[in-house]
Amino acid sequence: MSHLVGIQIDFKGEAILSGMKSVIYYITLAILVFAPESYAQQSKAPAPPPGPVPEQIGTTKKVFIANGGGESFEAVIDQTVFNGGPDRPYNEFYAELNSWGRYTLVSSPSDADLVLEISWALTDTGLKLPVLGQLRLQVIDPKSHVTLWSFIEYVRGAILLGNRDKNFDQSMNTIVSRLKQLTEPHVSSPPQASAGSNATPGTASPTH
Repeated sequence: MSHLVGIQIDFKGEAILSGMKSVIYYITLAILVFAPESYAQQSKAPAPPPGPVPEQIGTTKKVFIANGGGESFEAVIDQTVFNGGPDRPYNEFYAELNSWGRYTLVSSPSDADLVLEISWALTDTGLKLPVLGQLRLQVIDPKSHVTLWSFIEYVRGAILLGNRDKNFDQSMNTIVSRLKQLTEPHVSSPPQASAGSNATPGTASPTH
């Protein structure tokens, strides 16, 4: 009889142990399933509001474009990197801003409210992408000589000279576009009056 009792106790113990293993299994499974979703929800924190743009960047009328220098790589890779030589960044950027018409381009930094310095340099980003170099635009206060803003765009490399020229133009266009976005903030359109609404107080309604 005692032998039978021992068997029953062992059987019950194994059943309890098996049940506990099942509970632990399902708890672990629930953690693995729902933990990533919970983490993803927590990681979707709202982005911080944008910092202020220096006021003079948006109000400036006169700028001086400085040639920050460009490297000539013919001696390094024994071929023309792109057409236009090391001064191409300066010449192209000057032409783009002159065509834009947003600023009055002056010939001396002493007459300018801002200095825009464009430069070009060979760079190694450490990435697998075939990067040839970088265009860099610095917005400088001529009085304090403080850099107020900076833009960097990488120029992708290519085997053919024509494709390298295209990649350079794309990066230059991006630099100019980013400058335009910075100096021309979006202005929201005024709300339109709904049909049948009253005229603005103090103004006469149009007559037909």
